Amino acid sequence: MISRTWHGVVPVTQRNAFKEYLDQTGVKEAIEIDGNLGAYIQIADQNEYSHFFLCTIWNTWEDILLYAGKTPYIAITYPEDQRFGLISDPIVIHQKVYTCENPFIEKALW
Repeated sequence: MISRTWHGVVPVTQRNAFKEYLDQTGVKEAIEIDGNLGAYIQIADQNEYSHFFLCTIWNTWEDILLYAGKTPYIAITYPEDQRFGLISDPIVIHQKVYTCENPFIEKALW
């Protein structure tokens, strides 16, 4: 399995609206593809900004290409992103993973 993680930042005043929008765009599109095994969001507030991390889990690299197209390392953006003041990291990170559980849930190490 492969995780694909994107990072973006919006003003904290746009936090809730952007979360709803992200659910309706990136999350919805990802989970509609057969090879998707999960989509998880982590939000971290830092002063006047909210950082969004979207991690999608995929069965194969080919499944990622169905979602991301010919440039899988480039973030997918949408025309309405600007409405929320989004600053999108242009690069996404891919990692081999061994579970499709939510990677943002903290677990005790002992």
